[in-house]
Amino acid sequence: MATVRTRFAPSPTGYLHIGGARTALYCWLYARKTKGTFILRIEDTDLERSTPESVQAILDGMAWLNLHYDEGPYYQTQRFDRYREVIQQMLNSGTAYRCYCSKERLEQLRENQMARKEKPRYDGTCRNLMEPREGPCVIRFKNPLDGMVEFNDLIRGRLSFANSELDDLIIARSDGTPTYNFTVVVDDWDMKITHVIRGDDHINNTPRQINILCALGATPPLYSHVPMILGCDGKRLSKRHGAVSVLQYREDGFLPEALLNYLVRLGWSHGDQEIFSINELIDLFEIKNINRAPAAFSQEKLIWLNQHYMKTSDPEHVAKELAWHMEQLGIHTEHGPPLTEIVRAQAERTKTLREMAERSRYFYESVRLSDEMKSHFSPEIMPALMMVKSRLEKLSVWSKELIHEVLASTAEIHGLKLGKLAQPIRVAITGGTVSPPIDMTMVLIGREQVIQRLNSFLMLTTPHLLQ
Repeated sequence: MATVRTRFAPSPTGYLHIGGARTALYCWLYARKTKGTFILRIEDTDLERSTPESVQAILDGMAWLNLHYDEGPYYQTQRFDRYREVIQQMLNSGTAYRCYCSKERLEQLRENQMARKEKPRYDGTCRNLMEPREGPCVIRFKNPLDGMVEFNDLIRGRLSFANSELDDLIIARSDGTPTYNFTVVVDDWDMKITHVIRGDDHINNTPRQINILCALGATPPLYSHVPMILGCDGKRLSKRHGAVSVLQYREDGFLPEALLNYLVRLGWSHGDQEIFSINELIDLFEIKNINRAPAAFSQEKLIWLNQHYMKTSDPEHVAKELAWHMEQLGIHTEHGPPLTEIVRAQAERTKTLREMAERSRYFYESVRLSDEMKSHFSPEIMPALMMVKSRLEKLSVWSKELIHEVLASTAEIHGLKLGKLAQPIRVAITGGTVSPPIDMTMVLIGREQVIQRLNSFLMLTTPHLLQ
């Protein structure tokens, strides 16, 4: 059996979207499972809509997801000479021909066919011209007139198409630029692609591409057409359903492995298992286990998976992703606790890395108390806060255990429940009412900052007690 060669071939006319990322993942997994080759090909022949920014967004999205390719990226715009060579070869062999029909004639032909309730298609007017003519022309593929195109879709089973339903499609425009269905065929042929895994919106392209491959004397690859992803309303996933860009999910605070785990389950399954490591996916993935039915996207399920990975992954790994979010929010972490400690403290309390970063700003920055926050303090609590500050200043070791002892014994001395004392301290040192356990929070903020913030708060609220 030939070495498996798969390809992911996005068009750079926008970001790398969720559907494309899932297709890339399936291609990548199958190549890794079979010890084959995964190729990235940028199909940028749409010169008006393709942009360098979109290319970079695709590359960045693939890199963030760790879907590393073995070959590429190949760019179709760098292969125009090869396409011209194959087109000339087909003209010489009679499998392609020049069509001189005007745009006006083709539009009239289409209108007449639709009026007769016929499927619009080219009528073959120029199909048998023997001599070239003057004037602009396109190049059409001479599709077989009869017979069937049949192939075994590895997801959908046997599919058949009548050649009489396929017209002579244009393979080169009047300006000489090649069209999508032609460039895909030449690329798959030249790159020795053995397995094409792509969205089911390409099913109607497949018989046309198979016919061109056969006309070139090439063996078609095996095809698998993946069903679309639906939104929660049952309609095709789009911007109205929320973030659909891979990089948007990074900005929203998702771990790449959580997104991959979620995407692979949008249409593929292995029993009832929900959580998979990458190595497990490589070992278990089979194209035949991809479901034929569309999958519905659930933001809630993705959030659940993301929190699972935040809690169970190596804190060093999560901290690397968290560092990116801290930088995006302008939070400088050079002076303060290691981000691994922030992950350990906050993973149970937050659902995304962005939320974790936003809720951890006070570990690295001084806080400002609003008038609303001052309402958490009553005159009765001030003596206890003064004692806490004084006793904290005298601690020989800044540890969670000793801090807890200071808080607990001070609360007991003043006849307070520990929570009654802890909450105003939390507000004073974090600027908010929510944080990890107060002793852990104080350890992470550090002795100097805790005492400074307590002192600042006391000066602000009861300066007469410090005089």
